[in-house]
Amino acid sequence: MENKEVAKNFQLLGKLLELHGENPFKTRSYSSAYVTIRKLGFPVIEKPKEELLNIQGIGKAISDKIEELRETGKIATLERYLDQTPKGIIELLQIKGFGPKKVRAVWKEMGIESVGELLYACQENRLVELKGFGAKTQEALQAQLIYFLDSKGKYLYGHIINEGRKLKRYLLNHFKHSRFEFINGLKRKMPIVDGIEILMDHKEDEVRMFLTSLSECEIINDSIHFEGSKVVLYPCADSAEFDQLMFKGSASESFLNAWYDTIGIDTFANSRSDFRKLGISYIPPETRESPHLIQLAKKMDSLELIDYSDIKGVVHSHSTFSDGTNTIEEMAQACIEEGYEYLVMSDHSKAAFYANGLSEERVLHQMKTIDDINDRINGLHIYKSIECDILHSGDLDYDDQFLEHFDLVISSIHSNLKMDKKKATDRLLKAIEHPATSILGHPTGRLLLSREGYPIDHKMIIDRCAAYNVAIELNANPYRLDLDWEWIYYAREKEVLISINPDAHSTAGIADIKFGVDAARKGGLKVSECLNTKSKAQFDEWISKQKSC
Repeated sequence: MENKEVAKNFQLLGKLLELHGENPFKTRSYSSAYVTIRKLGFPVIEKPKEELLNIQGIGKAISDKIEELRETGKIATLERYLDQTPKGIIELLQIKGFGPKKVRAVWKEMGIESVGELLYACQENRLVELKGFGAKTQEALQAQLIYFLDSKGKYLYGHIINEGRKLKRYLLNHFKHSRFEFINGLKRKMPIVDGIEILMDHKEDEVRMFLTSLSECEIINDSIHFEGSKVVLYPCADSAEFDQLMFKGSASESFLNAWYDTIGIDTFANSRSDFRKLGISYIPPETRESPHLIQLAKKMDSLELIDYSDIKGVVHSHSTFSDGTNTIEEMAQACIEEGYEYLVMSDHSKAAFYANGLSEERVLHQMKTIDDINDRINGLHIYKSIECDILHSGDLDYDDQFLEHFDLVISSIHSNLKMDKKKATDRLLKAIEHPATSILGHPTGRLLLSREGYPIDHKMIIDRCAAYNVAIELNANPYRLDLDWEWIYYAREKEVLISINPDAHSTAGIADIKFGVDAARKGGLKVSECLNTKSKAQFDEWISKQKSC
């Protein structure tokens, strides 16, 4: 065991002691031992205990633990604290510039136990009111968290697609007569991807040489990383091989197998004209998941999939009334600029104290604000909504009489997430059955790459939404994308409307709708099957039907 590894044991032990509020003297001694051991010019693990005691900065407690490491490979005290600490918290201790005291604050005061949960809290502007934090601290922490998540080898599509496009532009501009195309995850717009995978018809060594000359690139363990994202190059010999590999890299295995069985083993199609020649409708790469689309495409002139331009209104948004960073009027103005017809303002309910949730009195004040803005602006209508917490019992956060004040209610779970399948499903079912629930928000509560969703019986949930005329949210935030696209097929079968919602906590967050549309297209969603493709008049009609049920 090298000094660096020995020292890391003491560094972690020092952090854990501070995290758990132990004696500051012990904390400092272990942290100092980390520095001392790293600087030694000989292997500390090989020295007998009596010699260790002669080293300045290493006393009896430290020497005992070095001896323990030598004999067992472990430090019992460290193992004990590791057992007492959630794995996600230990991971948070690795974040640069985010010390044990701050980790303890978000853990104990906000219930955050993972990198992803903390990143999401930063995006929702929740840390600025916490003691020891502020807007600048939150911003810097958010950047560190994104870097940490990306360095783990898996990436969110929504986070790296812009970097991928930038890299592709560089390549096309430099190698003007060569072809470069995304394949696999980025091509199929998968929520989670393995990196920026690029198919090319140029020599790999020349491309690698060019990439390493870019300031945005670095080599990590012989792998190219562009702006922190891993780059994988797939060279091919000629144009024919390029076209074949591009098709293979644009579809799931089950889709490809069905394609070869029904269209032909040596047949491939990349462009719209390629599909026309085969006598079938164009199937976009992001929808080449389910085999049944092939048969559907053979029967129809068009798959009639939803597109970005079909979205008429922004549903599920937050303002400075709860944990958003922009005012209602600023959110409304951003919607007007993008050509939307309506905005559903749905700040957090009172149980979400961590998100500055609204008491009944503050709700009424917000409603008056919305009325004033609606009277002043043209071309957009703001609906009065709430993202209402589904409590542990399955009840909603306000009483039935007060819930009648809202135009529509988005019911979501935000607390007590550690549930088994029955508890989670029962909790959601009770909320769906509540007369006030209009939309079921992010059904599993997942945060991609960070927190698994609580397990639910998807079919039972979707069936109950169908029975009670409740729409289901496809939360478009790239960290959520919940409802998962694979369940859209079943929701469509049961005629449950999908609402593609940005869960926007800022004006910039409204643009996340595009990631939700990508996911919806993967599930084959049509315009008529989406709630917020309705015009303002149609949306009013839907609300009226909801309230009359």
